[in-house]
Order: sequence, then structure tokens, then C-alpha cells
Amino acid sequence: MDSSERGGTAGGRWAAYEVVEGPLGPVLLLVTPRGLAGVVFHARPEVCERFLARAAARLGVRPARDPGAPLLAEAVRQLGEYLSGGLREFSLPLDWSLLPGEAGFNGRVLRELAASVPYGAVVGYGELARRVGRPGGAQAVGAAMGSNPLPVVVPCHRVVESDGGVGGFSGGLETKRRLLALEGVLPEPLF
Repeated sequence: MDSSERGGTAGGRWAAYEVVEGPLGPVLLLVTPRGLAGVVFHARPEVCERFLARAAARLGVRPARDPGAPLLAEAVRQLGEYLSGGLREFSLPLDWSLLPGEAGFNGRVLRELAASVPYGAVVGYGELARRVGRPGGAQAVGAAMGSNPLPVVVPCHRVVESDGGVGGFSGGLETKRRLLALEGVLPEPLF
């Protein structure tokens, strides 16, 4: 099926999603012709419905469940490999359409994060603010992390507090701790 025949189309545009079960619970992945556009943790039905409604408004097309979409299948594969410890770097095209003001501060912060903080490393909110030319902008970096439509792939879980605290994460603190443990930054939880 080519993109003009795919469900969830409008004027040649389309969006496809799938919810996959994994060690961190259900995760929703959303793709468009441009790339991976969304990653949502704890993807219970009500969470999915809210996210998909927001995505439809932003994209101009209602996403359709389509696990056969090649890019979606690749995103599912790479996420599974990452969560099993076999993948250290995602190689997916990214669609930033769900990031409000993608060319502004939040976009600069997230792109810097993706380009400069590799698997197994962390960076402080303040240091990331300094890197994008906004010394003293740690809180603004925190807000940028909260706006990240692509958590894990754009690794906002690798941004931590300068005092050693883990900071926040849209997928929840337990999920952030587990991702950091997976990458060897924190010890595995005891239970």
C-alpha cells in the first residue's frame, strides 16, 4: 500500500500509529511521510485518544492504526532493540511537526540534545542551556524537555539535575530511572 492508499490520509498526507507492549508498558509510536513524529509512554486507551486528537489537529489528518507502514515497522523494531539493550543509537528520520515552535528555543534544545548526548551519558539542564546560548536557562530547558514529542529517540531522559537528581520526564520518573539504568547510568532497581 503506498501513501496515497493508506488509512489516515488527507490530500496525500497520512499518519500511522501503533501501540506496542514492552518492558516499560504500552508505547504509542506515530509516523508520517516525513518520519517518526511521536512517542508516548503509558499508552492506555484514554492517553492514546487524547494524544491522537492533538496530533490530528496539528497534522491536519487523523492518524490511523497501520502496523504495516514500513517506517512504523522500523520504528517498532528499533525501539524493541533499544529496550532490550541491543541498540544504542536510533537511525530514524524525525518529523518535528508535533513540537510547537519547532524552529524556536525548544527545537534548538532538543536538536542539541539529540546531537551531543550519546547513549550512556547525561547532561545537566544548566549545561544544556549554556550549549544553546542561554546560560541560566535551566528551567527553560526543563520546559523544552516536557515539550519533546519524541522521548527516548530524542533522549530527554539523559537530562538530569546538577545536584545529581534525575529531574522530570514525561513518561514518569520510574520510566526515566529504568531508561538510565538500561544505559548504565544508574544501577538497576532492586525491585
